[in-house]
Amino acid sequence: MLSHETIWSALDALAERHQLTPSGLARRAGLDPTSFNKSKRQGPDGRMRWPSTESIAKVLEATGSSIDQFLSYLGPDQASRPVLEALPTDRRAAYSNGVPLLGFAQAGAGGFFDDGGFPAGQGWDVVDFPAAPASGAVYALEVQGDSMLPLYRDGDRLIVEPGAQVRRGDRVVVKTREGEVMAKVLLRQSAKSIELNSLNPAHPNRIFDISEIEWIARIIWASQ
Repeated sequence: MLSHETIWSALDALAERHQLTPSGLARRAGLDPTSFNKSKRQGPDGRMRWPSTESIAKVLEATGSSIDQFLSYLGPDQASRPVLEALPTDRRAAYSNGVPLLGFAQAGAGGFFDDGGFPAGQGWDVVDFPAAPASGAVYALEVQGDSMLPLYRDGDRLIVEPGAQVRRGDRVVVKTREGEVMAKVLLRQSAKSIELNSLNPAHPNRIFDISEIEWIARIIWASQ
């Protein structure tokens, strides 16, 4: 499974492969030299800190590495573990050929999701994503249009994990009961409302009553 330890170990292995220290790897990627230091992998409050997808993307570009190479550093058990292994039996048939891929417009239509926010039924394409998260299934949403610029472009694929816990500052995909699907940053969530920050400064932030939200899922990866 993907874990805090395996992700950081993969970054360390990538640095070693290129004869770099973690600081040297961060510097080559144009990041703060302390970004990957062991002392930065846990916050002052004791919470685990994860490298961002943007940081990993910059590292891969700077070292000329592919995403498949990075995943291979997770270890043979991690990189080859099928997504199906973590799924309940009644969902395995739907995921038998790969990770479901939907467009945002498709995701907003009725009939494509079950009550837990997982794709259900038929009618989607599939893509490969070899490393399964601890909590179970993931799926991919393909960005359409420019509403998520500059962070995500048309054609980018967002890997979404419905079962993951979401916290303030996480990038999330939200579906409202009206059928609107959007990628935002979670600013705050209470028992009564949820506040979302837009990725594109040209679009306003949004505030919803919890009763207006059908589901919310964390973005764990972006294929850019």
